[in-house]
Amino acid sequence: MQPISFARSFLSKGLSKSVGKVSVASIVLQPIILIGVLGCAISVNAQAAVAASTNNDNPTNGLQLISLNSDEIADENDTDNLSNIADMLDVADEPDDSIDSVPDESALTDDADNIDTEIPAEVAQVSLNAISPETLKTFVAVVDLVRRQYVDAVNDEELFSNAMSGMLTKLDSHAEFLDAEAYENLRAFTEGDVGDIGIKVNYQPEAGYWVVTEVIDDSPADKKGIAVGDYLHQIDEFKLDEGRQVNDVEQLLTGIAGTQVDIITSRAGRRKHTTTLQRNNSHPQIVETKLVDGIAIVKLPAFQNNSREKLLEGLINLNAPISGILLDMRDNPGGVLTSAVSVASLFMDDTDVVQVQARQSKSRVLSTQGDAILKPLPLVVLQNRYSASAAEVLASSLQAQKRATIIGEVSYGKGSVQSVIPLNDEQAVKLTVANYMTATGKQIDEIGVEPDVTLSGSENTWEQQALELVKARALDSGIRFVRKNATKE
Repeated sequence: MQPISFARSFLSKGLSKSVGKVSVASIVLQPIILIGVLGCAISVNAQAAVAASTNNDNPTNGLQLISLNSDEIADENDTDNLSNIADMLDVADEPDDSIDSVPDESALTDDADNIDTEIPAEVAQVSLNAISPETLKTFVAVVDLVRRQYVDAVNDEELFSNAMSGMLTKLDSHAEFLDAEAYENLRAFTEGDVGDIGIKVNYQPEAGYWVVTEVIDDSPADKKGIAVGDYLHQIDEFKLDEGRQVNDVEQLLTGIAGTQVDIITSRAGRRKHTTTLQRNNSHPQIVETKLVDGIAIVKLPAFQNNSREKLLEGLINLNAPISGILLDMRDNPGGVLTSAVSVASLFMDDTDVVQVQARQSKSRVLSTQGDAILKPLPLVVLQNRYSASAAEVLASSLQAQKRATIIGEVSYGKGSVQSVIPLNDEQAVKLTVANYMTATGKQIDEIGVEPDVTLSGSENTWEQQALELVKARALDSGIRFVRKNATKE
């Protein structure tokens, strides 16, 4: 299985230039992939990706831009940049290029032969013999105690799986052990899925708590015994009180399909307890596009492999001249890092987008590629406190180049990159392997992206405020997207 790379939980300048390799040290001789998301990453079979990227049914094959002020149709050769991102990546084959030669738009890491698998010197000689005998004795004693005394029978497979999960989650909030279901959901995410744990909650003033009002049958929450009427006290590190909004809680529970979340619940009058759940109640996300007074409003919910194509397809389907774009990335948790770079490439050319810093290598820069076909259009980006990871990469790069006005509130502040390292066909480890910063070297993690224009009050009014800002900068005559074959009729 060859590697394909991806870069959310709250994961080359020009075509002729190359970007440096992102090298990740690992002791697992398996393909490695990157994702920048509320903390997530994923690996998929390369052959399947190749098949997808060569699909002749790509909805954006052969698109071109037509100015309403010109009757000239662009030469067919000039429209090649509108086809699959793989066409752009094929030329990025310099020996030191960090984009894999596999023709897939999500490729970010090197070939398996080029992956740095050398064990760091400081841990290279460490063996189990170096672990204190007392520690090993304690571990065995705890396992034995659970076997004999825990209220429910637990088999050893489950105990050791929990031990691995605990070891990883103690490293940071993004590292975790992925079982078969979580691993498959992470792979599915790259094609458009986000997930939740399958509950609905509301704040009940008479109880003074957030209360579970619905549990979806066979959802992760249902399988772990969460029931209607349970109190929900905390989601990860976020404590819940009457000051939270329903949207806040929904966004905290939602994330990239397959990622993990800890919730603290209780039955009324009983002790609180923590439950670790994976967001395996997945559902597809849709790139929504609408036209208001000549302004295209694009709702981008996450970054998947096909986000660039979906964005372009939405503009085509408007079937009208466009004089400006409002890119709504509120609640966008991030996703595939190279997808964010590809979207940035629609708006900017020859521009650095993000710096990636791993432990064992120098900082590497990912840059835009191809023609910036949306460059003439004024752009405003709308974000909120749940805009994270790859969404912050895109917003920060557009802001740094003064290509767009960022409006809303300070974003989430998630600036680490996770790699999913397969252990076998059904299990994997998700590990934080790098941090990323803005193209200008500013930190994103725990800081976020500061908007150029801060909005407050109800978010229901934000879209209209952002729309007025785009209108003030709109082109006098718009630009229309059409399919190539439509120009020959």
